[in-house]
Amino acid sequence: MAEEQQAGGAAEPARDDAPAPRADQRGRGGERGRDDRERGRDKGRGGERGQGEQGGDGERPGAEGGESRAGEDEAAEREQERERAAGRFKEHTRDPLAGEESEDGPTDLAAASRARRTSQLLFDTGRDWNSFDRSYIGSAHIGDIHLRMDARQPLTGVRGGPVPDEELRRLRRVHVEPEGYVRLRTALTARRLLVLGAAPGTGRTSTALSLLDEVTAQARDDADAAEPPAARVRRVDPEGGVRQLADSLSGEGAEQAARGTGYLLKLELSRPGAVPPEAMDLDQLAAALAACGSYAVLVVTVGSAANPLLAGRYGMLCPPADTQELLTTRLRERVEDHVAAVVDGVAGDAERRVAELLRQAEELAARDEVTEAVGLADLRPAEAELLASLLAGHLLEELSYEELLAGCRSLAARQAQEWFAGVDRALTAQTAGAGEQPTRPEAAALFHPVASRIALAVLGGATRSAVATAAHLLTWELSVQSDPDATPTRPLFCDDPESELALSRAELTDGHVEMAGTEFATRLIWYRGTALPGAVLSEVWDRHFPVRAPVVRWLRLLADDPRAQVWVRAAVAAGELCVRDFDHGHAELVRPLAEATTARRRVFAATLLDQAAGHASHRAVVRGLVGDWARNGTRELRWTAAMALGYGNAAASVGDTLDALARIGVRGEGEQMAVASFNVVRLLTRPDSAAVLRRMSDWTRHRNPAYQDLGLVTTVRLAGHEVADVLADDPNSDLGERGHWPLMLALAATRPELVAPMADLMWTALNTPRSKEVATDAFETLLRSAVRKDSKGSAEGTKPGLAALLPALLSTEADRRRLDWLLRRMMNDPDDPLPDALARQLWRLATPRDGADQARRPERHEVEESHG
Repeated sequence: MAEEQQAGGAAEPARDDAPAPRADQRGRGGERGRDDRERGRDKGRGGERGQGEQGGDGERPGAEGGESRAGEDEAAEREQERERAAGRFKEHTRDPLAGEESEDGPTDLAAASRARRTSQLLFDTGRDWNSFDRSYIGSAHIGDIHLRMDARQPLTGVRGGPVPDEELRRLRRVHVEPEGYVRLRTALTARRLLVLGAAPGTGRTSTALSLLDEVTAQARDDADAAEPPAARVRRVDPEGGVRQLADSLSGEGAEQAARGTGYLLKLELSRPGAVPPEAMDLDQLAAALAACGSYAVLVVTVGSAANPLLAGRYGMLCPPADTQELLTTRLRERVEDHVAAVVDGVAGDAERRVAELLRQAEELAARDEVTEAVGLADLRPAEAELLASLLAGHLLEELSYEELLAGCRSLAARQAQEWFAGVDRALTAQTAGAGEQPTRPEAAALFHPVASRIALAVLGGATRSAVATAAHLLTWELSVQSDPDATPTRPLFCDDPESELALSRAELTDGHVEMAGTEFATRLIWYRGTALPGAVLSEVWDRHFPVRAPVVRWLRLLADDPRAQVWVRAAVAAGELCVRDFDHGHAELVRPLAEATTARRRVFAATLLDQAAGHASHRAVVRGLVGDWARNGTRELRWTAAMALGYGNAAASVGDTLDALARIGVRGEGEQMAVASFNVVRLLTRPDSAAVLRRMSDWTRHRNPAYQDLGLVTTVRLAGHEVADVLADDPNSDLGERGHWPLMLALAATRPELVAPMADLMWTALNTPRSKEVATDAFETLLRSAVRKDSKGSAEGTKPGLAALLPALLSTEADRRRLDWLLRRMMNDPDDPLPDALARQLWRLATPRDGADQARRPERHEVEESHG
């Protein structure tokens, strides 16, 4: 308390409208407080009386009428002061966000709280991100197998040439057929040509090779045995394209073409200037293949450029193989190779050893720590092979458990690096024909895919339209940063939503979004893997420094978005980015947003800081920063500090948090008491709410009127705010199912030990002149909440909370007369009259029937009848 008095200045005598003490404060110093206040009031009035009697020259007023007028003037002045105090008090109880709203409207903190809980599921704040770097494996040797986990792409792809028989034999051993494989083989056999579309890394090349291996083996068996042997499957150099392959199979090249050969050609349609083959080119190739009894599979990446090919007569999609089957197959291969090398003897012993190792590997893969470290909903063939090698390496004691987990985390990082490595390299390549001006590819076309993946990492769980809009904003920022002299352009009708989902490893799910307190069904978009959002943000922020500037500008734009599903998720992601480099994040994000003129940007900064405080490595710096703002910051920084303190993580203890909020609330003339009291109420949703109520009671008995106001204002907010407006991110809170209840009633229903202190505080607010009007309105809100249904549709509403609170609040006859008057006023309200039956129910809740109570208050029955 000494610190509070120092923060609030010298203690002032209590005013005439100081909080009235309760007669039954149950031994908490109520009588002593009342005596102190009355002594101070008498002293003040005595001083005024003495000055009036002496006058300016020491003479006593002579006329009795003058004394009467002086008394009337004094009474009128006191009444005006009470009205001014009541007006100031009402100003303190305003919504701290609605009073400083932007042009887009007030911030919906109820929707923001739910969006924040959902967004935090995308990031694991329990493990410090810095440890991720230290445990990262770039490569590893497991036996005679060398694993590359850094996803560095080779400078040149595989060119044309025969596929070795050894590769085909291994493929037959480990290939997992995707769904619809037989249909693909039938189409290839009938048409000789197949355009196979899929996302990179999904096993499309393995499937193409497996198809060609099967159909060419059958064709060779049916061919003339005298024909000289040749490679059955060949890769075709993509530089030549479809026309060159067709020419090589017809005309002069027909003599060199062996019958029953399969050709694999990867079409790179994403390269600048690449043109997909025409339908007549495909027909010509199919005819040439039929003439020489051969087959060809053209592998393309799904997307807008490949859509015409996949929609034609030769096009088909290649679905990914089952994840579990992929992993089991790869594990079996590793285990069989190991057992064959170390086990000599009976085949049955080897089979039993293989079965035992497979069982142990599957149990290991199913551990929560391992699945969390992998963080991918489905594995691609290369990822399944890496994971199988890691699991086998640990079982064979070639890798420690920590190295196993680090290698599992590398899978998502590997995917992120593949997405972002050298994206804008094509911008440095200029193409021009003879006598033409060199041209550069459109920056927006190159950046939009990666912008979509960054937007999904930040806004995962939002609606698809919200993510798409944010992606286009980021595409603009990236394009301007890369090519400032050109105006970014983007085709309007070239998007392929299904292909974008496949390429980004995303999915759509059914969900709900809240607007104006009402939820509606919609489709939400997520990454198919909990590790991908963090891996994408880490890749962008740590490995591509020039991208930080456009991403920062983009996040500031998202901070102004009025939709909670956008700005809250952006704030959480920004907090994760600041953990990666707090010095840069503070300079570019935290400080500019914390000093902003709009409330939403300051709430954005507070949410960002709380997310960073969730990491043990940055908790101390966040607490130091918020504490400094609370003491020495500007008006905007103190406001942001108050919002950060309301989350409960920006100070070392609840006592330190309340000290800082009190320091902000009483400073000056209480100009920021609204935001300070609001965040004290937010702390009441936490388990240590009893300590908060004790501090509020101390404030109402404080000698400094500013502290009294802080306690009274917080009490009124406690009665007026709903749980959803202030509930933090604890999904296991006992208040979660009472989102539309007033917080005071929800606490009364779930935490009986808080009923008495809350009743004392509310009684004080109802009996203090400057807070009486606002407290009465809040009390009416509590009573009217009885008609609301809870989240389960129960018609009981908040009656359990009222049944717990009202008897403790109405312990005297004067209190019951106040309730009688208020119920009458509510029943006679012309706009929203309270039903008579509900009024009777509320009266019975407030005055429960029992023999002792009836003997003590015989007049209660008559009062109850007045409501009937």
